[in-house]
Amino acid sequence: MAENVFNKQISLTMVDFNDNSHRRYNILTGEWILVSPHRTKRPWQGKEEDVTVEERPSYDPKCYLCPGNERAGGHQNEDYKEPWSFVNDFAALKNDVPQAKFKSGLLKAESESGICKVVCFSPDHSLTLPVMETENIDKVIALWQKEYRELGKKTDINHVQIFENKGAVMGCSNPHPHGQIWAQRTIPQEVAKKNKQLREYWSNNGVSLLAEYLKEELQLKERIVVETEHFVALVPYWAVWPYEVMIVPKKQHKTILSLSEEERKDYAKIIKAVTIKYDNLFKTSFPYSSGIHQAPTDGQDWDCWHFHMSFYPPLLRSATVKKFMVGYEMFATPQRDITAEMAAETLRNLADTHYTKE
Repeated sequence: MAENVFNKQISLTMVDFNDNSHRRYNILTGEWILVSPHRTKRPWQGKEEDVTVEERPSYDPKCYLCPGNERAGGHQNEDYKEPWSFVNDFAALKNDVPQAKFKSGLLKAESESGICKVVCFSPDHSLTLPVMETENIDKVIALWQKEYRELGKKTDINHVQIFENKGAVMGCSNPHPHGQIWAQRTIPQEVAKKNKQLREYWSNNGVSLLAEYLKEELQLKERIVVETEHFVALVPYWAVWPYEVMIVPKKQHKTILSLSEEERKDYAKIIKAVTIKYDNLFKTSFPYSSGIHQAPTDGQDWDCWHFHMSFYPPLLRSATVKKFMVGYEMFATPQRDITAEMAAETLRNLADTHYTKE
């Protein structure tokens, strides 16, 4: 009986994963995803939308985020010339929430406090990261570092989440180039999952989980999109979104604070390279949600952490066909059609110059 099981397992390794459904394990969360590459052959009769090509001015007098303008909350923006941040006028988290807990049978709740900030990447209303100069993206990263350092020092802040929602389809309410930072008392659940996986691997092996994973990816080369001197951008083996990309520093850094000036400039370079690839894919301003996962600021020993930045874009077949988590993915397991290898090859082979500059 044991021999038959063994033979069956051996035969499974011979299955062509580019043409057959299979599951892949996410080492960072401990979860599985379903991959169904054969579904890319099915005809598409779903919704398609017109591509909107929007020409935006460098300054919009009606924009809440342009320099010197009045925001919706009544506050006046500084006449900023470089990346600039301010406390969100309509924050999801408030800093002055009294600490309280509630429990009644199976029902429980607790108060949550925090600070939400908006980060304007540029005073120029017309720009996005892929068309910004690398040195200006470097200034954005420097501001991220400043905010992470200052917010993380607060005794009631135990996690700082830096992220960007780009494009209306991702819920971005203002086209001015900007991102957000939510700093809060508790550690969010996605980060808590990674805390567990990273710490367990560190405890058992004494090395960074992502550093070991990166070694394997650099040997195989199948999922690498862009490689620079200090960073690697790749489609993770367990990617859920069609053209998901993760940027990982080659050297283990727990947070963005320990980056040298040279590494920070290189980080800016690879962010620009990845976002250019995205725009070039369907010749459109490519929507995505991106975020940096790094060590919590709760004062614990997080030597296991290896910071990384993920991009989750919804476009699948064209600029008009979006992929959302629906049906089976909402009620069972995340699922994707194109394999990580297919997506990486597509992105890797795209031009390095923005399509509008060609």
